[in-house]
Order: sequence, then C-alpha cells, then structure tokens
Amino acid sequence: MTLEERTRRALTDILGFADEISQYVTPLGEQNFYSHRPTQLIAEALLYRVGEAVSRLEDGFVAEHPAVEWQKMKGMRKVVAHEYGFIDYRIVWRALSDVLPNDVAAIELILEQD
Repeated sequence: MTLEERTRRALTDILGFADEISQYVTPLGEQNFYSHRPTQLIAEALLYRVGEAVSRLEDGFVAEHPAVEWQKMKGMRKVVAHEYGFIDYRIVWRALSDVLPNDVAAIELILEQD
C-alpha cells in the first residue's frame, strides 16, 4: 500500500467513525450522553478508533493540514485507552458535538482536493 493509499484510507476511516458518532451518540442529546453509560462507551470506542486512524498518518501530512485537530484526536484516544477512570464527559461531549464536525468538514475538503 502506498503512502497516498494509506493516508486516504486513514482519512476515510476517520470519516466513517465520525459518521457513526453522528448516528449513535450525538443525536441522543447532551443530557442523555451524561446519564447513559452505553452511549458513553460507544463514544469512547469510536474516539479510540478515530485516534488510531490518526496515528496512521505521516507527520508531514499532519503538519501540512493544521486545520484539523489531529493531536487532540490522538490525545482523546490516549485518555479513553489509558485514563478511562478520569474521563471528563463534558470535554468528550464538546469534542463530539463541536470540534469533530469541524474536523470532518476539513478532512472532506482534503479528500475533495486530492
């Protein structure tokens, strides 16, 4: 697999996971998110996958596209994987409902321009 194919696949994976978040997590609403443990677990699993996909991107590619919050995506993966007992779900909700949609739009633009 060439770097270009690997990058495209990682970006497509991120968009797919973000789509699942927009199907299974955010439509249920913020208050439901805070009180419904299964929804939190779904969000954690999908954030983990987003971070894993970001980790497959080359550093040069990440540096060339600063409009996307790559490091924050990777940071969320670390939190849900290793600091799961200390997750602040208000921060997670903001990431899912406010930050991720902007990142999705920027990634879609990257793919369109390719």
